[in-house]
Amino acid sequence: MSTSILRTADAWWVQTPAGAARIDTTATTTRELLADRAAITAAASGAETVAVESLSLISPVTAPCRVVAQMTNFASHVKDSGMDPETVPLTFFRKASGSISGPHDDVIRPAHVKLLDYEVEIGLVFGREMPVGSEVTAENLADYIAGLVVTNDVSARDVQLPKTQFYEAKSYPTFTPVGPALVLLDADELKRFGDLRLRLWVNGQVRQDMTVADMIYRPVETLRTLTRFQRMDAGDLLLTGTPIGTALSAPPKAVALLGSLLPPKVKWKLFFQGQAKNPKYLQDGDVVEAAIGTDDGALDLGRQRTVVRYAR
Repeated sequence: MSTSILRTADAWWVQTPAGAARIDTTATTTRELLADRAAITAAASGAETVAVESLSLISPVTAPCRVVAQMTNFASHVKDSGMDPETVPLTFFRKASGSISGPHDDVIRPAHVKLLDYEVEIGLVFGREMPVGSEVTAENLADYIAGLVVTNDVSARDVQLPKTQFYEAKSYPTFTPVGPALVLLDADELKRFGDLRLRLWVNGQVRQDMTVADMIYRPVETLRTLTRFQRMDAGDLLLTGTPIGTALSAPPKAVALLGSLLPPKVKWKLFFQGQAKNPKYLQDGDVVEAAIGTDDGALDLGRQRTVVRYAR
């Protein structure tokens, strides 16, 4: 049975049918907590609880940690980006762990950013070290992945695209809301990964709604590739891509072809002039909600709610 871990500024909690039970642990990081499974188990059977709604939740994934992400990993998103799902490579990028924020924290748009986008993603949280060269199989995947979290890969598109790199555009503070819960899964539950549905709303309007059936590279293949060059440790976070529905879409092929003939400075100026008219980019005061779970409710990673604020 899955176990949902919550975190406040001063404590760790297990979510139970009766409420939230405090975990008796000295752990201050996600890595340390995952090593104290006895305390988690004891709290799960405890009688003393408080209402989950009374807790001021922060990210259950603590920083500093490694934050690695997959790009264009849903077929629908790949097509919407003007690429072919049959040929798109398995590609990674890094995000600064300083971008991690809580499930109810404001998302702060820096003053120089104009095109702020959203991407709901399933986050894999590592439960043990994965040294370079580790052998990852379907049978031992749960040995490496302790649980899952809801994440939002917030992106500054007008920074990302002209620079053709993702690190800066996706690493500003508050650009990785995480939580509300770290849902610990056993091997059988992790096998239901393919049944998870990702959803995101802006001001109550559905923008993204797709199951993992649309995902191109699943966790086993992803980790097999990642371990060729990247060590991961307990408490590290891997974002697994987003489906169609983001504000950014590829221009029609004819427009893209015309743009390729223009000098880069002119091309980007025209592109961003057009994007500035797109109402889907996040605005000051927009409410962004993201949720992930199976349709039958057997696995529920929870729902985060953040508000966009412009830096002054």
